[in-house]
Parts: sequence; C-alpha cells; structure tokens
Amino acid sequence: MAAIKIIHHTKSASLSLHQIVERSGHKGNWANRNRGVVLVFCIVFLVVVGIMALFGYRRMLQRKANKESYETTSD
Repeated sequence: MAAIKIIHHTKSASLSLHQIVERSGHKGNWANRNRGVVLVFCIVFLVVVGIMALFGYRRMLQRKANKESYETTSD
C-alpha cells in the first residue's frame, strides 16, 4: 500500500506543477517564440567568429613571413 501512496503523491505534485505552468500563460520557451532574434544572434556570432579567424590567420602569416625574412649566414 505504501508504494501506491508514493505514486499517487507524485502524480498530484506533477499535476499541480502543470497547472501552475498553464496559468502563467507561457507556451513554449523564449527561443521558440522569438525565432528571428535567435537567427540574428547566430548570424552575428558567425560573422564575429569569421572576422576573428581572419585576423588570426593574417597575424599567423605575418609572423611566418617575419621569421623567414631573417638572413642566415653559413661560414
């Protein structure tokens, strides 16, 4: 009998939580309701990462060119 009471209490607790969520009026999450904003965030993130990668690549090429520009003499 104790196991049945535990299951019964669990169902009533989850049912009351479900009722609270229904009363709040929010269906779905913020990202689902604002898909355009999330898309803009993703595009801006990709652009920023691309620009950072470009600057990093240029800096790497500049360091490589500076390293190769040193003259070495063999005696």
